[in-house]
Amino acid sequence: MTVVVFGSINLDLVVEVPHLPARGETVIGNRFFSAAGGKAANQAVAVAKLGIPVHLIGQIGDDGFGRTLLDNLKNAGVETSKVTINPHTHSGIASIVVDEQGDNAIACAAGANSLVREKELEQFQSLLPQTKVVLLELGIPLATVVAAARQAKATSNCLIILDPAPAQSSLPEELYRLVDIITPNEVEASQLVGFTVDGVTTARQAASFLHQMGAKNVIITLGSQGAFCSTPSENFWIKPIPTKVVDTVAAGDAFNGGLATALASGKSLKEAVRWGIVAGTLAVTKQGAQSSLPSKESFLQLLAQQTID
Repeated sequence: MTVVVFGSINLDLVVEVPHLPARGETVIGNRFFSAAGGKAANQAVAVAKLGIPVHLIGQIGDDGFGRTLLDNLKNAGVETSKVTINPHTHSGIASIVVDEQGDNAIACAAGANSLVREKELEQFQSLLPQTKVVLLELGIPLATVVAAARQAKATSNCLIILDPAPAQSSLPEELYRLVDIITPNEVEASQLVGFTVDGVTTARQAASFLHQMGAKNVIITLGSQGAFCSTPSENFWIKPIPTKVVDTVAAGDAFNGGLATALASGKSLKEAVRWGIVAGTLAVTKQGAQSSLPSKESFLQLLAQQTID
């Protein structure tokens, strides 16, 4: 029941601020720290921490940042033998500001992530025969994401999950048709459908639009409002778990990691969404990206406290 995560690997440079800066505004921060990140790397760590074998495919630069990132991934239990080390570019960097409410704004320098192409696709192809779930995201070239989804659909019976982040205004219809589950948050869903998604009612409307684009199963994460899921046969809403928010930077990655872990373990989609909510809830209670992802013990403890609808 191996999970393969294909996408971006970054070092996060984080500044805590009283409020997010407006355009042209300089805000004096309270604290700075660096942390391993990148959406694919975060999701791989989330899966590894929950006890499922996981391979990461991506690219880093041959620099100090890259070596730090690789060490962190290995220490978390992620299989990194398929990560390319490129001596001709720098590792990906994300500059993040986080305010006192835990909201964030992020700017990235993609570096090696922008060069993920044929070599990584070959590595991906080699893993597909033993893969149960594939996690894709948009921190690498879109053409590579489409090619990976195409490969997975053509050569494997694995389940393909797409986290459409960083947000984009449109995706190729082929990609919608290839993936089994798409998991936008409110911002990403709003970008994809062209209207504001800010709750269960608008999430239902957005899901209908995404189905028309070719999406089979749609899960829209709604932050403090939980998650809405739409399939060809049913719609359901999983309520949020009340908690004190410290930092939301890895909430979506934790959600996708929990979702993938549950599906790789044979859970139903409804139970998998619940696993995602539990993982995301725990992630927002701590600072940083990979450092905030829950351990298996803390995850199971909170999961056991949830009631089944």
